[in-house]
Amino acid sequence: MPSIVIETQDLTVTLPSRAGDVNILRGIDLSVTRGETVGLIGPSGSGKTTLLMVLAGLEPPTSGAVAVAAHDYGAMSEDDLARFRRTHIGIVFQSFHLVPTMTALENTALPLELAGEKDCRARAAAILAEVGLADRHDHYPTQMSGGEQQRVALARAMVADPPVLFADEPTGNLDQSTGESIMQLILNLAKNRNATLFLITHDANLAEKCDRTLTMRDGVLVA
Repeated sequence: MPSIVIETQDLTVTLPSRAGDVNILRGIDLSVTRGETVGLIGPSGSGKTTLLMVLAGLEPPTSGAVAVAAHDYGAMSEDDLARFRRTHIGIVFQSFHLVPTMTALENTALPLELAGEKDCRARAAAILAEVGLADRHDHYPTQMSGGEQQRVALARAMVADPPVLFADEPTGNLDQSTGESIMQLILNLAKNRNATLFLITHDANLAEKCDRTLTMRDGVLVA
């Protein structure tokens, strides 16, 4: 049977406010296997991004358990989580978050260089070619279109071959045609590496390209 890569049990996130506690996530139970692609849809404010941030180890839950790639987040410090993300998790956001003073090649190689890996630029060049940017190594973000910048962001997220890729509205800043091509590229990269993809999107058509579609409303996963 496929191994479980993402698992949560009774996951909650509650934030205090003057009007009382606000329940962002309310008892999330989730299981995702290796190589599975999952699309999460739901209205704004339903808790989708908060769930992704918790699964990526960027925000702590209020209660419940989270395990990714057989690592229990509850037993890890912030430094442990940072080191874990470096090698196990790739993240792509709606905004590209590229370093403006770095070229496409430098942006892509950055995670490898921070991890002290060898052959950083050769590996970065290889994945840039895979995303269709073999001729854009020396271009800066301002010299590239939105679609090209998102390709660089995707290459950067996957250059270390992480087993898990999180994508938060990765096509939100792109036109429909470019967005569809980026979505197909994300799916292809995940499939070629047998990586697990957890995608957040408002577009049900994009979510349906995944193996499984989930819906979130008011902090709860519904059928």
